[in-house]
Formats: sequence, C-alpha cells, structure tokens
Amino acid sequence: MSKITVYGATGMVGSAIVREAVARGHSVVGVSRGGTPKTPVEGVRYVRGEIGDAADVVSKAQDCDIVVFAVPGPRDGSPVQPIIDAHAAIVDALAKAGVTARIFVVGGAGATLAADGTRLLDTPGFPDAYKPEARSFAEILEIYREAPESLDWVMLAPAPQIAPGPAAARYQLGDDHPAGSFVSAGTFAKAALDELEHPAHHRVRFTVAER
Repeated sequence: MSKITVYGATGMVGSAIVREAVARGHSVVGVSRGGTPKTPVEGVRYVRGEIGDAADVVSKAQDCDIVVFAVPGPRDGSPVQPIIDAHAAIVDALAKAGVTARIFVVGGAGATLAADGTRLLDTPGFPDAYKPEARSFAEILEIYREAPESLDWVMLAPAPQIAPGPAAARYQLGDDHPAGSFVSAGTFAKAALDELEHPAHHRVRFTVAER
C-alpha cells in the first residue's frame, strides 16, 4: 500500500484516479481548493490546497510516497502562465527540499506528437480554444525534463479524446505519440495506477488510449 496525494482530486481525471487508488487499497489524500466535495469517495481524506502554493506541496509531498498533479490548464480564456509558473516553482521547491516522493503529472494530448513529429496543437484543425492549455503543458513537460536528476517524475498524457467513463478491459501505451484516439477517465486512471504500482517509466512522458 502506498500513500498517494492527489491534487485536482475532484476533477474528471483526478477523481477517477482517487477512486482507482482507493479500490486498490492505497491510502489517499485528495487535495482541492474546495476541500471535501459534495459526493466524496469513501476512504479518501480530503484537504484544501492548490498547486500554486509550492511550500504546501512540499509539506504534503514529504508525508507521502506519490504526488499526483491532475490539474488542467484553463480553457475559458484565462491566462495559462500561472499553471506553468506553479509547476516551475514546485520542481524547484521539491528539489531543494530533497523530496523523494514520486511525482506523477497528468499531461495534455495537444502537446504530444503526430506521426511526422509535429505537435498536435500545431496541426491543422486543432481547436483554437485548446491551444493555450496545450502549449502550457508543452512548457510544463520541458520544466520537468530539465529538473534535477534527483526528482523522480513521470507524465502520462491521454488520447486526443478523453471523457468520463469506466475502465476498458484493455488499453495500449505509447511514448510521445498518441497511442490511439480515445480514452475514458476510468481507463486513464487504471493505466496511471498500473504505472504507480509497477513503475516502468521514469523522467519521461508516455501516453495511453483504449484498445
């Protein structure tokens, strides 16, 4: 059993990861700005917090084995720089504090690569509304890639289409390229916990889609 702290625990992906982790017997702390949601997952201890508070992140990370960041960027036209700055501050603070918890980041599909090596966000037809968020996670990935070697991180990006839903029987993984066109939040959570229980990726981004 691992002690897992999940930021964004009440969001679509974060809540799915929380449910999957509890179902597998892990000790889970769910972190969100609002604290306990209206429909909490039984067995989860909910607390207030946000990724913009690096000192608080460090404090929580020192008391667990794994920290999950399942916090998407804004899609309402709000600036995306704050989430980029938050991850930069977190990486710096975690490294300086010598935190040994594993860092698991939920990435974005738009920053993954098409077959010709072009980022999906730069391909024709990519929705303009999603481009700022996609660019922000491309920058966030670079922040982690440049992090000190002592920081054990991994980023999992979903397929281009992700929606609420239960876990599929099977999934497939890719590296920097989408592994398929769709993944449910439940399948994403299943892949996330499989990686966290049996680490196979270190200091890289990989992707998941349903088979």
